[in-house]
Amino acid sequence: MFKILRPTLVIFVLLSALTGLLYPLAVTGAGQALFPAQAEGSLVLRGGKPVGSSLIGQNFSDPAHFWGRPSATAPMPYNAGASSGSNQGPLNPALADAVKSRVEALRAADPGNAQPVPVDLVTASASGLDPHISPAAARYQAARVARLHKLPLDRVEQLIDDHTEGRWLGLIGEPRVNVLALNLALDDALR
Repeated sequence: MFKILRPTLVIFVLLSALTGLLYPLAVTGAGQALFPAQAEGSLVLRGGKPVGSSLIGQNFSDPAHFWGRPSATAPMPYNAGASSGSNQGPLNPALADAVKSRVEALRAADPGNAQPVPVDLVTASASGLDPHISPAAARYQAARVARLHKLPLDRVEQLIDDHTEGRWLGLIGEPRVNVLALNLALDDALR
């Protein structure tokens, strides 16, 4: 019996050490060496203190700042420990109600804005953590932000242009604006 059990236990211990200890340490070490900022959470620092992550959205609700995509995470928005979408299909009345209330909130924050509301301002992303909005969504909010900060609209639009990221390698993805970076640039412009 021991002849059969011994090789099984040796293989179990070796594979456990390899997959449970050595491999995670090697991957973590490689990540820290090759991509230190990303391995540390892509934190954005101001005055040496973290103010957010460039990879995880934040809940901006002040009308004087740009708002990001809605988050479907629970129990609070942009909860990185509970990344998920809403799982509501296009025929689900709850989705229609949520979109309607989000459109109403945007209209209430900027009653004079009659432009069509960009879809990414009223629908959550698949992860619920998206830190980006489309340039159209940023431009939709530009007049409100400019008015509340008493800034010229063209200055706010220039901030949007300066913080618009293009497609990766010119081919992959869509142009996007990181909401945290844009709001920090806006705060800097007010100083």
